[in-house]
Amino acid sequence: MINGTVRRFDLLMAVCFVLIGARLWYVQIAQGPAIASRAANPRNGTVEAGRGRILATDGTVLAYSHGGRRIYPLGAELAQIVGYVSTRYGTSGIEQAYDRALSAPDLSGNAFGQFEEIRAALAGHARMARGDDIVTTIVPAIENELYTQLAPYARAAGVVIDPHSGAVLAIASVPSFDPQAIDGIFGSLDANPQSPLLDRATQGLYPPGSTFKIFTASAALDSGAVTPGSHFEDPGYLNVGTGVLHDNEGEATGYQDVTTAFALSSNVDFAQITLKMGLDTFYQYLSRFGIGGNLDFQLPASASVVPLRTQVSAGELAQMGFGQGALLVSPLQMALVAATVANDGDEPRPYIVRQIRRDGMAVGVLPSGMLASPISADTAREVKKMMIAVVERGTGTVASLPNVIVAGKTGTATNPHGAPHSWFVCFAPADHPRAVVAILVENAGYGAAVAAPIARNVLETALASTAASGS
Repeated sequence: MINGTVRRFDLLMAVCFVLIGARLWYVQIAQGPAIASRAANPRNGTVEAGRGRILATDGTVLAYSHGGRRIYPLGAELAQIVGYVSTRYGTSGIEQAYDRALSAPDLSGNAFGQFEEIRAALAGHARMARGDDIVTTIVPAIENELYTQLAPYARAAGVVIDPHSGAVLAIASVPSFDPQAIDGIFGSLDANPQSPLLDRATQGLYPPGSTFKIFTASAALDSGAVTPGSHFEDPGYLNVGTGVLHDNEGEATGYQDVTTAFALSSNVDFAQITLKMGLDTFYQYLSRFGIGGNLDFQLPASASVVPLRTQVSAGELAQMGFGQGALLVSPLQMALVAATVANDGDEPRPYIVRQIRRDGMAVGVLPSGMLASPISADTAREVKKMMIAVVERGTGTVASLPNVIVAGKTGTATNPHGAPHSWFVCFAPADHPRAVVAILVENAGYGAAVAAPIARNVLETALASTAASGS
């Protein structure tokens, strides 16, 4: 009787050991990589000693480990993009997206691999491995100028990209925070109604206002709905359905061609252009530009909000044509729209990580490429002329630079949450563009008064920096 009880107990223990072993295998081996890659996994904060660096394109260090801490030399300038590593709150930004590459192999989540690396190190046969370095496309001089220009405002964002490759040369969002102090300030940041943890450049969504006329002009010309010689009458208002659309501040720009309507930013004319184009064509070009779809960025980026086509009235369509209504976009999206014009109709795929480097050698090169070719080169050239007219004789003259032809577009986007948002999107030199700048300042008023001077200063720095680097 006793022997039978012992045997049953032994069998029960054996089954328990098998179940425990199976569970350990499942958690450590099968699910280990997925668990390790979770953004909020605090274990990621313990890998600092062997964690790889994050670098700017010129080798400037953006993140490194020292004395058991993660150090961020640029601090708030790139807090949302570079991210943070925390024992309490996990990871964010590039620190999250490339955590497995940055983490030392012996701390990658594989229990057997950890044991072998640690055993070898203790035996003196090998040093503990280090994580890979991540090389970004960020140009520190442009980044500093962009953040410095935006920092005085309560909420703002900007992005600078190479229109040919899609490389993000600078990106900033304010308000920001000190990523080195994340453990002590996360609670207050998370509760802050100004949302400093949010990257407004890639995830903030706003009505684009008249900057969206870059898209509308491109679609209308490319589809043949209008020609550069088409003329429209703007008496200051337009009856659409049961509603009436107006220009800003009761303006009336009169009878003019498409270029002048663009340069003077006539809402009435662009409402007429959009209605002439029609719902089907307008939505066809939204799709061709990828507006409302995945931007295929290496970090989280919000898709634009586009109303369901079946629910769009004539009045709503007319408003969308000049960047109002229910349409919402990010600064990154508007930079890509402008880059398409700058790049002769080809829309570049945006990217911010250029290379993964191990022991000084490239082990992963992240290629650029095109998202799409939504318009022809001829159309792009015509829209470029319109954007030049904005800076030369239209609403964006404040953005002009000496000895450089700048192409741009102002935007003053009304919204139900306060004063209008201030926008400016531009690129230069217009004949051979090297940099596209998109600036958004929340609730700041006219694009020409606030966003345009910021964009001009950032563009000037970008042109100087790209000239110096030979890019």
